Amino acid sequence: MSFSESRPPALRLASTGTLTYGLSIGEVLDVSALSGARVIAGESGLDRVVQRLNVMEVPDILAWVKPHELLLTTGYPLRNTPQSLAHLVADLDERGLAALAIKLGRYLDGLPDEMIEQADRLGFPLILLPNDVGFDDVLNQVLTDILNRQAAILARAEEVHRALVQIVLCGGGLQEITDELAALLGAAVAVIDGDGRELVASGDERYLDALRTVPPGGDTSAEYGVHGGRAVVPVVAGGYTYGRMTAVGDSAPDVGMLERAATVAALVITKQQAVSAVESKYRADFLRDVLTGRSGGADHVVAHGASFGWDLGRPVTVVVAELDQGPLGGPEHRILQDRLVAALTSAVRRRDRKGAVAGFSHEVVAVLAAEACDFAALAKDAAAVFADAGRTFSAGVSRTATGPGELPGAYDQAVKAVHVGRQLHGDGAVAHFDQLGVFRLLSLVNDTDELHAFVRETLGELAGDGDPEVMDLRRTLQVLLETNLNVAETARRLHFHYNTLRYRIGKLERLLGPFTEDAHLRLNLTLALHVLRMRGI
Repeated sequence: MSFSESRPPALRLASTGTLTYGLSIGEVLDVSALSGARVIAGESGLDRVVQRLNVMEVPDILAWVKPHELLLTTGYPLRNTPQSLAHLVADLDERGLAALAIKLGRYLDGLPDEMIEQADRLGFPLILLPNDVGFDDVLNQVLTDILNRQAAILARAEEVHRALVQIVLCGGGLQEITDELAALLGAAVAVIDGDGRELVASGDERYLDALRTVPPGGDTSAEYGVHGGRAVVPVVAGGYTYGRMTAVGDSAPDVGMLERAATVAALVITKQQAVSAVESKYRADFLRDVLTGRSGGADHVVAHGASFGWDLGRPVTVVVAELDQGPLGGPEHRILQDRLVAALTSAVRRRDRKGAVAGFSHEVVAVLAAEACDFAALAKDAAAVFADAGRTFSAGVSRTATGPGELPGAYDQAVKAVHVGRQLHGDGAVAHFDQLGVFRLLSLVNDTDELHAFVRETLGELAGDGDPEVMDLRRTLQVLLETNLNVAETARRLHFHYNTLRYRIGKLERLLGPFTEDAHLRLNLTLALHVLRMRGI
């Protein structure tokens, strides 16, 4: 029986789903030493991979076998326990063996029907060897073919690697790499970034359609390995995974080549990122100089900004975004900062193609047309892109700057807005400078101890947070001041009886003084309550 006309490829999936190099059982049966061998059961498993061979010399062979082995035996170890043959196939299959080749007649006259049926059911090939075949011939010929095959595959992979590196050395990018690899593999190849976006793709259209189709049961292309005709490997450099390279063909593409190509792709990506980082730093340095008033005259600012595609000569608004919580500095912070830059850039580009966005050390700054700055929607769009990072950011928005000369002042306003907004509302706050009111003035007081002292002196016992009764009285005072001492409205908001509220007002005046009659005292109390609202002070 010859299998030379339908040999499967050298690279195959084992039953565990991992990739292996070796010969199929069908290819093994083509060696001259096995010319008289025939398969008596388990023909559906002829594509099982053989990587090594073993000879069964002891009855307890199960302790010594390894996956992808072709096990040879004369039956001698089993001559006294033929009843164990019924379970041998299942035990060998469970351990990942490729097949069992056996000589009959000398120690065993035949194989039980149960063993044959089990081999057919499991697709585990049982091979009947001719009596005149020598195990040493089988071992030499099969192992030689396996080693030759592996050497050829490694040589081919090295050749592909050199070709792809040459593409990069000649200035090629990801597109040229996938073009070359698709031609070499006869498949469609794509590079996918960490967010699942396709960066480049190459290959025959029918393969590309299969590549972009989600397989039944979910997107298994997100998992490294092989799934049917789809192979996926990570694109990794410097311990960081930039995404994945995936390929689809009629059969599983050569993952060895794909891994080599992924390594080269990682080099291209890191080179592009290095160039982008230099360009981004140059843009960020210029924008920082503009926002701090160190960039020269207005004409220079407008002209130099235009070289980056920015329009800084029109009325604009400055937006400052800062990451909430978490440690500053370190690789994680830089990655999150880059994600925030990308998120805000995406949100700005949808509204203003000539807007400027740059990342500074601990903040991201955008300068965009005043009429395009719906700051709440802008922050919401950016937050949606940034959501999967597992962190939040706060944003501050300036007044309109009518020219380059007003940009430093607008930047200071946006920085003040983001800080005060976070103090008032916590993480994820979005605040406009014009909406800060008196909080803007309070934030200008740098001596926080003085503010704390003012709160204690003004509110007395009501300054603490430990006693629920104290906090309840402070809430009553706050609503009274908000309603301009309208007792009826305050009672309605707090769901108190009118007389209960009159009693509480009397208690508050005994603690704080006659605030219902003293306008200056009411102002002090209002300011003290505002200071308490400013978190972090």
